[in-house]
Parts: sequence; C-alpha cells; structure tokens
Amino acid sequence: MYLALFIFFFLPLIWLSYFLHKIVWIPLKIQNHFRKQGVTGPSYRPMFGNTAEIRRLMIAKAESTPLSHITHDIAHRVMPHYCNWSTVYGKNFLYWFGPKPRLAIADPEMIKDILVNSNGLFHKIRFNPVSKLLLGDGLIALEGQKWAVHRRITSQAFNMEIIKGWVPEIVTSTEKMLQKWEEKEKGRERSDFELDVHKELQELSADIISRTAFGSSFEEGKHIFELQEKQVSLVLEALRSVYIPGFSGHRFLPTKKNKLRRKLDQETRQSIRTLIEKSSKSEGDPKALLTLLMSPYKNEDGKEERLDVEEIINECKTFYFAGKETTANLLTWTLFLLASHQEWQCRAREEVFDKGMPTAENLPDFKLINMVMNETLRLYPPAVAILRQTSENIKLRSLDIPANTQFYVAMTAVHHDTNIWGEDANDFNPLRFSEPRKHLASFFPFGLGPRICVGQNLAVVEVKIVLAMILQRYSFVISPSYVHAPMQSLTLQPQYGVQLLFSKI
Repeated sequence: MYLALFIFFFLPLIWLSYFLHKIVWIPLKIQNHFRKQGVTGPSYRPMFGNTAEIRRLMIAKAESTPLSHITHDIAHRVMPHYCNWSTVYGKNFLYWFGPKPRLAIADPEMIKDILVNSNGLFHKIRFNPVSKLLLGDGLIALEGQKWAVHRRITSQAFNMEIIKGWVPEIVTSTEKMLQKWEEKEKGRERSDFELDVHKELQELSADIISRTAFGSSFEEGKHIFELQEKQVSLVLEALRSVYIPGFSGHRFLPTKKNKLRRKLDQETRQSIRTLIEKSSKSEGDPKALLTLLMSPYKNEDGKEERLDVEEIINECKTFYFAGKETTANLLTWTLFLLASHQEWQCRAREEVFDKGMPTAENLPDFKLINMVMNETLRLYPPAVAILRQTSENIKLRSLDIPANTQFYVAMTAVHHDTNIWGEDANDFNPLRFSEPRKHLASFFPFGLGPRICVGQNLAVVEVKIVLAMILQRYSFVISPSYVHAPMQSLTLQPQYGVQLLFSKI
C-alpha cells in the first residue's frame, strides 16, 4: 500500500521537483548571475533554450537565400545567430543550448585564455552521442590522459619529416586529377571548360588521404568516403539538436534515422578494420599513417604506448573525414579567391614559375602562396567557431564563470573584425600576412594551444603543392553559373559548389 502510494504520488512529485530545479531554476539563476556582471543575451526558454530559434529562424533563413553578389563579408550567413545577437547584446553575450549556458566570445584576450590554457580548466564539449558515429571517439573527442597518449602517437605520425615523405604521393594524386581535366578539354570548340572545383577537390583530397594514410588508391578508400558523406547530414542535424535521453531523438530508439546511422557506422568501421588487417599481414608501408598509428611510441618515462584496433579505427574515421574536408574546402576557397582576384592569381603564378615544381625542399620558398593561403583561412576558416566548456567555477578576465558553462569562440567574427584587421577586414589582401600578427588570438584557423589541429602541417603542404601544380597549367575565372552561398555544415563550405572556367596556359 505505502509502496504503491510512493510510486504513484511521491515519485512523480520528486521527479517534477528535480526537473524544475534542473531545467528551470538553475538556468534562470545562471542567467541572473551573468546579467549582474553586465553579460546579457536572449532569454532562456525551458528545456530547449534558444536552439529552435537558431536552427529554424536563423540558420534555415540564412541558407534559404544566396548572397546577391560576391562578398567576403560572410559571417551573417555562416553564423547568423552570433551576428544577430551581437548587434543587440555586444560581442560577448550569453545564450542557451538547451539548459546549458553558452557564452559567445569574440575578445582575443579571453579567447587566448580559453584555448592556450594547459591546466585542464577548459574542455572540449562532449559530442552528441549520435555525432560520434561519424567522427569516432578519437583525438577530437578525447580528454585527459587518454587524449595525451593519442596526441603523442598522432603527433609522431604527422611529424613534418614524415609529411615531406608523402610529397610524391600528393604530386601523383594531383597529376591524376589534372590528367582527368585535360580529357575534358579534348574535342571542345571553346578554349575554356567549366568545373565544380569543390567536387573535384573533395575527390582529390580523398585520394591523397588514401595514398598517404593507408597506402592504397582512392578506389580502395572510396567506399569509406561514400559512407561518411551519407552520415554528414544526419550528424549535422544531431549537432544542432539538444540531446535529451528518453525523448524521440534518443540514440537507442529504433527510429529510421538511428538505424541508418548505426548501419553506416558499422560498415565504415568494418571497411577500416579490413584495411588494418591488410596492413598487418603485409607489414604495411612504413611511412603510411596507418602503419605509424599501429606502431608503439615511447613516452618520456621510457614506457611503451600503443593504440588498440578500436582506437586506431576511431582515429582513422577522424582523419578520413577531417583530412578530406579541411583540405578540400581550403583549396576550394583559395581557388575561388584567386579566380575573383586576377591580379593575385597572376602574382601567385609568377612565384610558381619562378620556384619550379614544388618539392619537399623548396616548399618554404613559396612565400606568396603561403600568404594567399593564410588570407583564405582568415576569410573562410575551416570551422566557423570553436566550442569549449569548463567543469568548475573559474575566473575569466573580469567574469566569474559557473561550472558547466560552454564557450562559443566566434572565430569567423574575430577573423573579420575591423577593429583587429582594419576597415578592409572583409577584403582579400594576402599582404596583410607579410607582417607579424598583432595578437595571438586574432588568427587561429587550426585552433591554438595544446589542442591545435594535429594535421595542420599536412593540410598546408597539400594545399601548396596542389595550388602550385594547378597554377602552372591553368588560368581560371568565376563561371557565370556560380552562386555565392558559403554555409556552415560540419565545415565551412559552398552550398552550391564553386564553378570555375579553366583555360590552358
């Protein structure tokens, strides 16, 4: 009798009290805490916070209409919630991702404190469980000692001397793409031909990752890329949603989307496992990334560290996706900018003809191309923002930050800030990188501090080589069919591709 009374009366009351405390009282208390410090923002809405407004009213609206002309002032399209709210509440403001407070930051000093910090106060935000199915539980998601082990092993694999050894593979893949382009030229009456370079460079980047990381051709790795491409839209939907266990989005419910996510994940993992087994039997290419990830590493104490098969699979999933997306998008936006600014294309081509075919030894000599690449990363960074979280009460400059506060580091806004870069901040001007940066956290396309992108060196080398080889053979302009619509997916990419007209030099 008493047990039944407790179950049917007191238990729901306890659950309701807990719910109101967690979902209503605590967020309102935190909101008031920040307002007392002068940090305002859109009001908290129970349970879902401001996510519905961001997703449906801002992102969907921004992506529904392309830009009317080519402009590099893109922040309002790729991070509309930040642009809309920052004009009302200032560069630093508070908004809500579900019941979680999220502090938007565009102040370089505060950004430096967050990203360069090495005492463990700031952590990566845990993935929505569904998003792990695409990126795996690898370096991007790990924390603490496990992250340190993975970082040491992957850093060894992405050592600059190792990457220099991959230059012939990068050249081979690029040559293969250029030969395909030459086939498109044959039998044409016009002297130019149109390409969607975003699609072409995605395939090229995939081929390069397959050759350098797995010692295989693109055809062997193609299935993995196709599987991950199918997962992207499903994962992006999950990342933009508030994960609430027990509701319709729960990962264990047998929904159509959850079944598809799991199926794609299982197929991807099995494909990578097959490559690992093949590499183990043949002892693998000693300079391939997969072989290096399988190799032991001695830490400072002389102890041997190594990754198990599942850990290697997780890292491979990350590198397959991140390596392909980051480099392909950077190359795409670089070609787009050079096509839009013919004077810089001519100057870059002069440097390429002067230095000759790129090699591991002469890559540092391509100084103008390096400036072009950095200016591209400034205007069109791989990710529009960086997310962090603190697990304890901290002091950030003059602000008292409660535990479990998330940080939205508005990278694109900082990269386009006229107070930092001058009145021409939205213009393409590579020469601004001929001088040292004014502030460490004014330019951070690959992140900063201990968690800076481990594959940065590979991306930079790959872009220099591919760009130099294209410039040696072709001139290019924007096609009349191009529609300027940068968008925030998992990375910053063109919503409708980038169509360019190429002519043989």
